[in-house]
Amino acid sequence: MATEEVNNPLSLPPYPEMILKALEALNEPSGSSKSAISKYIESTYGELPDSTVLGNQLNKMKESGELVFNKNNYMKADPSAPPKRGRGRPPKPKTPLPPGTVVSPPRPRGRPPKDPNAPPKSPNPKATPGSGRPRGRPKKIHRSTATVTPAAVSSGRPRGRPPKVKPQLTEVSVEI
Repeated sequence: MATEEVNNPLSLPPYPEMILKALEALNEPSGSSKSAISKYIESTYGELPDSTVLGNQLNKMKESGELVFNKNNYMKADPSAPPKRGRGRPPKPKTPLPPGTVVSPPRPRGRPPKDPNAPPKSPNPKATPGSGRPRGRPKKIHRSTATVTPAAVSSGRPRGRPPKVKPQLTEVSVEI
């Protein structure tokens, strides 16, 4: 097969350098958006090889503190500004230990293994606290069919919803 020339892009400067030059050239007071930065880089250096690389580089620069992200705009970080604190409560300052103090290694995580030499525990049932009833739902008691209890104990009131009271109709005679 014949050898083909691969379209190698001209040697581009590193992405962070291109991004910083774009921010300087755009010089917007509230910062520049990702699309404005990419348009500037494309107009200056030609078409970018991969569009996702720019977003990744912007995120890296944002996390490292080179750029500040505010209202969907990127701007250079102010060197005199205090470093931004992470979310949550800041950790307590650690007091230095006096010299000569031996620090024990931290306890391992998880449940400790069982001791094979330990004596076996006695199988005593656990006592229920407070009431003398066992835990859980009570067992169902089967009733025999021979002993039938009276279904209704008369309390003077019938079961269910009372019937609606209908108003009395009066006859009205109309004479013509």
